[in-house]
This record gives sequence, C-alpha cells and structure tokens, in this order.
Amino acid sequence: MSDTHKNLVAGRWLDGVSLTENRNPSDVSDLIGLYASGSAEDVHRAAEAAADAQRSFYAKGPQARADLLDRIAAGIEAKVEPLAHMLAREEGKVLSEARAETLRAGQIFRFFAGEALRLSGESVASVRAGVDVDIRREPLGVVGLITPWNFPIAIPAWKIAPALAYGNAVILKPADLTPGTAHLLAEIIVEAGCPAGLFNLVMGPGSRIGPAMLSNPLVQAVSFTGSVPTGRGIARSAAESLKKVQLEMGGKNPMVVMDDADIDLAVAACLNGAFFSTGQRCTASSRLIVQERIHDRFVEALGKAALGLKVGPAFAAESQMGPVASASQLDNNLAYVALAREEGCEVLGGERIDELPQGHFQKPALFVGATNDMRVSREEIFGPCASVIKVGDFEEAVAVANDTEFGLSSGICTGSLKYAREFQRRSTAGMVMVNLPTAGVDYHVPFGGRKGSSHGPREQGRYAAEFYTTVKTSYIFAG
Repeated sequence: MSDTHKNLVAGRWLDGVSLTENRNPSDVSDLIGLYASGSAEDVHRAAEAAADAQRSFYAKGPQARADLLDRIAAGIEAKVEPLAHMLAREEGKVLSEARAETLRAGQIFRFFAGEALRLSGESVASVRAGVDVDIRREPLGVVGLITPWNFPIAIPAWKIAPALAYGNAVILKPADLTPGTAHLLAEIIVEAGCPAGLFNLVMGPGSRIGPAMLSNPLVQAVSFTGSVPTGRGIARSAAESLKKVQLEMGGKNPMVVMDDADIDLAVAACLNGAFFSTGQRCTASSRLIVQERIHDRFVEALGKAALGLKVGPAFAAESQMGPVASASQLDNNLAYVALAREEGCEVLGGERIDELPQGHFQKPALFVGATNDMRVSREEIFGPCASVIKVGDFEEAVAVANDTEFGLSSGICTGSLKYAREFQRRSTAGMVMVNLPTAGVDYHVPFGGRKGSSHGPREQGRYAAEFYTTVKTSYIFAG
C-alpha cells in the first residue's frame, strides 16, 4: 500500500476530498504515493489561519523571519539526497540535475534570510517646513503561490522565501504532477519551527484551488508560474477583486549563432539550452537562429551531439537526459514532431524511444530548415525540440529573434563585442545571454521577461520586494 500524504492547513495535516496518484515517468509502474486533493474550503480555512498567523509573526520583527528562513535552508541542505531522489523520481530530471536544483533551493532560502534584515525605506525632505516624509515597505498579508511541475523545489523556494522574508503568510498550491517534492519541503518548513498557519500546503487541481485563492478576500496577491492560457485566466480573475498578480508564463527563446562564433562553444550552449532538463524549461533555447555561412557545419555538429545524448531513466548513472514528465506531454511533443515534417522541416531525432516502454522517453529533436512563421517556431512545445532557422546577417538575426509573442530569455554566440553589445541592447527579452545557454540563471538577480512571457514585478533577488510588499508613505509634523 502506497503512503498517503496530506495537506497542511492551519498547522494540521488534513485529508483532502480525494486522492491523486503520483507516478514515476521513468517507470510508470512505480507508484510513488497518494496525495490529498484539497477543496475550496481548505483554501478558505488556510487563508483565515494565514491572516491570523501573519499579523503575529510580522510583529516579531525581521530577525525572527531571518532565523526561520535560515533554519529552512539548513533543513534543505541536511536532506539534499532524499529531496533530490524524490524530485528525480516524480519529475524525471536526471539525478545530477535534481541534486543541483535542490541545492539551489537552499541557497534561495539562505539569500532571503539576509534580505529579511536588509529591507530598507527612505526618508525624504518635505516641500513643507517642519514636515518629515518616511517611505517604507510593508507586507501584503496572505499570498497564494501556484507553482509548476518542471522545477518542483526551486520555483516554490523562490516564491515562498521572499514571501516569508518580507512578512507575508503563504498558501502554496504545487503542480498535480509533482506533489512529492513540495510535500517534503512543507515538512522541512514545519520542522524549522514555522508558526502554525503561516505556511499552508493545499494540493489539488488548479481548476479548484486557483479560483478559491482568487475569490478569497484575505488573499491579497497571487504569484503564478505556468502556461499562458492559465496565466491570462488568473489575470482576468484577479482584476475582478483587484488582487496583485505576478505571472511567469511561456517562452520561445532565440539563440543566435553568428558566423564568428566558437562552434564548439555554440554547440555546447545550444545543447544545454535546448535539451538539458528534457527541454522542459521556460527558458529553453527553442529557436536556433544560425548565420548561413556556418549553418551546415553547425547543424552537423549539434545534430551529432544531440543524437549522441544518452536518454534514460533519471536514476541511471549514464543518463544525460531523462524522460518527458508525463504521457500527455510526450503525446504533445510527438504531435509537434509530426507537424514539423508537415511544415517542411527535415527532422533529426524526435522519436519515441520504444526500447524504454516503461517510461515516457523521446529522442532530442532538431527541426532543420524551419522558418520563423512555422507553428513549430512560434508555439511553445515545452519538450526536447528546437527549430533551426537560417539567416543571412546580424540584422536579420535580430529581427527573427524579436519576432515572437514571447520575451523571456534570448542569447547570442559570437566573438564580436559589437554584435554582443548590439544584441544585448536590441533584444526584446527580459534576460539576455552572451556565449551562454538561454537557460540557467542566478538566484540573486531579477528573473522575468516581456510581452507574453511575464506580467507584473520580477521574481528573485532584491526585485522580489516589488511584488511581496506594498509601499506606505507617512507624513509627520512635530508641531
């Protein structure tokens, strides 16, 4: 009998209205456990408890918040291996990537432990004699956090940590596909001495938990990472109650490869950006825009490297790329592989791996001969698939790179300082990489994009305060 895992509401572990199976995408016969699926009433109970806990905990001051986050970081660091194993088992990342993501989560909590003590304000001279003006940041109150399956500990960490650091209470709804890692993190937060009600875990379908968050008047803000349609729906619902929202959504990220680039460096950057984490990253390099003079040489080298990747179970020592996270995602990826052929691309790889029938395995796919108006070059696939688009010169490369409804991350491989500087200046993305993969970011600087990729204040680093706090201006006359 598999273990049953409960929701955390108001400091108590509670059953849900039903149970959801959590299965291993490397081996679907492996039932990881049964996880409680919460109700709207669970969200409302969590919100009431969170509001009470937030007021009393915030009154204790920033040192209490810093100490709590520091203890959570220590708890993560002490349990890196069980956390990483759960992550690899339920999401499919190879173990080395799962371990790195878990370590990153600890670093994020440690960083925001410091930020709890560094939140500053301003004192400004008034235009009126004898009047002082103080500007300070204060917490919002209760925040709802909705996180995706592709980074099941890092993304919850970079939402929970700043929320608590700046004095808020939290209701976390993790992805249905990866509840196990979030549940282990919740246990660590409880063990760290988090006051009852300050942090709540309500698992369950977004169609039920999300509207409950958005309709509850005690929930002041919602931070969401996931698909564009869901993000737009959240924005519409939040507008009804004037809730603050932060949305991180899709990407169709370009990587430009100029003819003066170091080919080996460019291949390594594109291989990492397009195929590591099975391409299941919003920052993945899904459009490779290559100058025509080196196009054929680049495609030959990248195709050889991509098809040479060892695809296999997450725990296999030789695996370099794990499974696709779910059967439905694999079906979606394979449909785009078929579409690429229909649209006139030469497809290298991309097949389901029938030799591994127990899991959701697919070979990396390159869509050679793609153009930027094809659906495979415009729609986010969220799998190990990348379009290769040939361009004539730098101006065309920039135009193609920017011709997308998304604007999360972009990159260029070049030996030219001029091209690097111009691309950095002209790219309509929130993050720009030069001679680096488009995926892979630091935790102490802003994360986010433009256009259809992001809405609201940035995540991570000191910029997180823009979302998790509100500004109060005070005028004081001493008489």
